[in-house]
Amino acid sequence: MSSVLVLGIDPHLVPGIDADALRAALDGELARFGALGVDASMALIPFDESAVPTMVAALSGRPWDVVVVGGGLRKPEALLALFEQSVNLIRQHAPQAAIAFNTSGGDSVEAAQRWL
Repeated sequence: MSSVLVLGIDPHLVPGIDADALRAALDGELARFGALGVDASMALIPFDESAVPTMVAALSGRPWDVVVVGGGLRKPEALLALFEQSVNLIRQHAPQAAIAFNTSGGDSVEAAQRWL
């Protein structure tokens, strides 16, 4: 069974968005993975000193075939350093995994499928 980890920002920490709706979309993506026979997990990254340990724990928890980096982590210019850190942590703690990028919380399956 293929395995996918989705790294994203905790939607409840992002001002100005409907966090509950985004979380529902993220949970829907996990269900879509399951329906396709893909074992998927999500790590929601906080904006504090626990961001790196959270990513390391998720990346090291098991071998991943693909790690999808979410747009919430990748797109905001203010998070550029955290995005760079996430890519380097993937290379260090999940070197066997392909790295994919989604465009929204609703297309992580398609992003991962490009590499599965």
